[in-house]
Amino acid sequence: MKLKDKVALVTGGSRGIGRGVALALAREGASLVACARSLNEAHLVAEEAKGLGVDAIAVKADVGHPDEVAALIQACLDRFDRLDILVNNAGITKDTLLVRMKDEDWEQVLAVNLSGAFYCIRAALKPMLKQRSGRIINITSVVGVMGNVGQANYVASKAGLIGLTKAAAREVASRGITVNAIAPGFIATDMTGSLHEDLRLSILARIPLGRFGTPEDVAACVCFLSSEEAGYITGQVIHINGGMWM
Repeated sequence: MKLKDKVALVTGGSRGIGRGVALALAREGASLVACARSLNEAHLVAEEAKGLGVDAIAVKADVGHPDEVAALIQACLDRFDRLDILVNNAGITKDTLLVRMKDEDWEQVLAVNLSGAFYCIRAALKPMLKQRSGRIINITSVVGVMGNVGQANYVASKAGLIGLTKAAAREVASRGITVNAIAPGFIATDMTGSLHEDLRLSILARIPLGRFGTPEDVAACVCFLSSEEAGYITGQVIHINGGMWM
């Protein structure tokens, strides 16, 4: 129960990595705001968190819209009167080769994955600065440092998120707020579960540990970065990829 009396907000918190992170934070005692574009799915996670003995609410929001982000943070403050942990996990993909990529495919991915994180950080900093404490954790990706064919928009958004992490970390360190990023590799989720078998095997061949990661692998790192033990870590990118990128 390292996070007892803390309040955590997880965007994209209804499935995959986000769901794993949300429930791991709840197991450590944090009250939870589960945010997703589907209220029903966010509600299911909030109910699971309540079953772990913590208070939790579900909020529907598209983080690509700053007005919805403002309402999201306000809903958190209305219920809990504070915000200690922000996990920016919401993200989308619209993959295609760069020469075929439409303007809207580029703009929509950047709007959610990068601008959405910016909107959330900006809004969350208001209560955190008053508290003079907080933990902000951005979920980027291994492709943000490696690049990837057919994902120019996604890669750019995740690389930008690393830069945003470092800039924000420098700005708010004096107020006791840390800002870090986690860069997962291939994690076993619904998204990777749909990969063609030949592609799945070729990816596994590039991972020294010989397996895909799990949402729990990422969630364990989020819980650590959210804790008091990580109070002297900020501006860092922690890679969780089984050795795929060294």
